[in-house]
Formats: sequence, structure tokens, C-alpha cells
Amino acid sequence: MSAAGWRIWVAAARPRTLPAAVAPVLAGSGLAWRDGSFDARAAGLCLGFGLLVQIGTNFSNDYYDFLKGADTGARVGPRRAVAAGLIAPAVMRRAMWAVFAAAFFCGLGLIAWGGPWLLVIGAASILCGLAYTGGPWPLGYHGLGDVFAFVFFGPVAVGATYFVQAGTLVPDVALVAVPLGLLTANILVVNNYRDAETDAAAGKRTLVVRLGRRAARLQFTGSLVVAVGVVPVVLFLRDACAWRLLPLALAPLAWRQAWRLKHRTLPGEQIALLGDTGKLLALYALLLTAGLVLGCG
Repeated sequence: MSAAGWRIWVAAARPRTLPAAVAPVLAGSGLAWRDGSFDARAAGLCLGFGLLVQIGTNFSNDYYDFLKGADTGARVGPRRAVAAGLIAPAVMRRAMWAVFAAAFFCGLGLIAWGGPWLLVIGAASILCGLAYTGGPWPLGYHGLGDVFAFVFFGPVAVGATYFVQAGTLVPDVALVAVPLGLLTANILVVNNYRDAETDAAAGKRTLVVRLGRRAARLQFTGSLVVAVGVVPVVLFLRDACAWRLLPLALAPLAWRQAWRLKHRTLPGEQIALLGDTGKLLALYALLLTAGLVLGCG
């Protein structure tokens, strides 16, 4: 494959969304480290599975949004490979199934740590990746994308990552999972906020289409307040370790992003905000993980 061909496939994988797959594994592993249960092999398999599911989901969205007419010339977001004629629909469909198959086999390796019940979680993750825009009742077209992003990139991903290393669950798993799920859903909020008009025309009833942009801004800002302002303080109050407060350093950046969502309306500005929302998630995960690893005992 030529260099230009590789660039097309890399763009189709949507690198800006990949922090959503890395963040919960990083934080769940940080929590396992704090509790003396870190296992690099299990963490690596979790990371591989998460990245493959996210890429497969992005390929699926590219393919099914094209079939359903959501990706048209009127769309102001980043170029989509199938809609732009860069990748044939049949080729994208095959790539989607190949990546999901690779994710499944990667996840099989975790059974040695977590048991056969992980098959259920793995299959559900892949199924929801497909069902976001595909199938007879696509989740993203009925306003449920945000909910499933929160669940699978928050409690499910963090909980599974911690469990395969520690063999149990602790209350702090929920404290770590909630902000990561909220910040991942914020990536969808920005994406759907930008595409509200073209989504509505295509019958894609995202939460932004259903409830309006004001409600989307409230959701976005509320998620930032909980993640950046509330959760680090609660973690600090649990053990009085000042390292837990590291994510508070992102408060100015979070405030700026909330302001940009409301006031920066040009397509280029909204695309830039989408990338920066993913970067905020990555920075949050790094600071949260550092605060867990740098213990005070």
C-alpha cells in the first residue's frame, strides 16, 4: 500500500477519538498499581482490545453513516473516507469486520485472568460498536450514543481493566470510571453539536438534535465540572493524599472548552474543539493515573 493509502486508513481510524480507548485502561491500571495488583500483560491486552474496538467502531460509523445518508457534502466535519470516495463501501465493510475479529481474539487472551464471563463483556462491546450506527435500530440515531459511550468507556472499561488485574472490584473503581465516561461522552457531544443540522436531515436523532444545543452545552459543562472539579476532591477526601488533586490543574482548560463550545461556531473551530476534547480526556487520564500511582503511604 502506498503512503497516501496508509494516510487514508489512518484518517479513517479517527486518531482524535482513540484517547477514549486508552484512558480507561490507563486509569484502571493506575488504580491496580495503587492497590499492588498491576499486571502489565493483562493491561496490554485490555489496551489492545479497547483500541481495536474503537477503530472498528469508527470504520463501522464511516460505512453505515454513508449508507444512511448522514455523511453528505453538506457535512462540515472531517472528511469521511467512504463518503468522499476514498475507500469503497465493500472494502470498508471488510476492514470493519477484520478489526472487530482481531479485537475478539485479543480479548480471548484475557480469559486467563478474568474468566469466561469476559466473553460477554467483549461481545457486548463489539456489538455496541456495530450498533452505534449499524443494524435495524442504531443507537446513535436514537439519542443513546452518549449513554453507551459513558457506560462502555467508563464503568465497563475501567471495571474490566481493574478486575483482570486485581481479581475483584473496589468502590474507587466507580470514582475513577465516572469522569472518564463523562469526558468520553463529551467527545460525542462536540461531534453531534457540530453536525446537528445534517444529522436531523438524515433522521439521526442524537441528543443534540432531540434536546437542542443549549441542553448539549449544559451536559458538556456539567460533565467537565464533575470530572475536573468534583471527583479529584472526593478521591482526596478518601485518603487525604494530595496527589489525587492533580486533575484540578485542568480546570482552566476545561472552562475554556465550555466557552468555545458556545462561542466558536465556525466549522474549523468546531473541528479543532473536537480534537481538543480528546486531548483533555488524555491529559485527565494521565493526571488521574499519576495521582493514583504516586501514593502517599
